[in-house]
Amino acid sequence: MNVVLTILLAVQMISAIAMVGLILVQHGKGADMGAAFGSGGSGSLFGASGSANFLSRTTAVLATIFFVSTLALAYFGAARPAPASGSVLENAALVTPVPAAVAPAPVVSGAAQIPAK
Repeated sequence: MNVVLTILLAVQMISAIAMVGLILVQHGKGADMGAAFGSGGSGSLFGASGSANFLSRTTAVLATIFFVSTLALAYFGAARPAPASGSVLENAALVTPVPAAVAPAPVVSGAAQIPAK
């Protein structure tokens, strides 16, 4: 079950980062007016109309992947058994052992610090 959650979380993070990148690359609706008068419309990577379709469809696919992975993570997160008490901090204290206090080492000074042959 841990492997599935790890894979889902990785898919969600990768799709989110890729979706943010694609959204930042896309141009807004106001940019079409400037492209109509010849300001940079011919120098696009995918052509005049191909970039909008390619980027829009890729963003939609990534958004769907992100949404499905979010729903799956929520489902698997709710499927875990509830702890005995309601406090998260109390449960963390029960699971994580508290380390014992360690006494400090004695301070050695003077001639005792010189190693013997």
